[in-house]
Amino acid sequence: MADPVTDTVHLHLDAEVRRDAELRLRSARGHLDGVVRMLEDPGVYCVDVLKQLKAVQGALSRVSEQVLRAHIRDHVLSAAERGDVDAMVDELMEALRYRPGG
Repeated sequence: MADPVTDTVHLHLDAEVRRDAELRLRSARGHLDGVVRMLEDPGVYCVDVLKQLKAVQGALSRVSEQVLRAHIRDHVLSAAERGDVDAMVDELMEALRYRPGG
């Protein structure tokens, strides 16, 4: 028998949200590359590194929120119709463990 949770493992993001997420992730990658370069400099100032790390965290947090919203809207809310409420709740709780503060 097919698993209703794993059979719906595609990402539903509107084109605008997908583009925004992509831009944020590219920006985070740029900031992270900058942090790596900064750490190669023995004279780097700690606060400058912390600012760059905060920028990366902010971008990742926003993308995570966008994906979570899409998951709730497109998968969790329809779980009762598919008959997989418990599996969907378990899956969501597992995913939330990886969020900051989770």
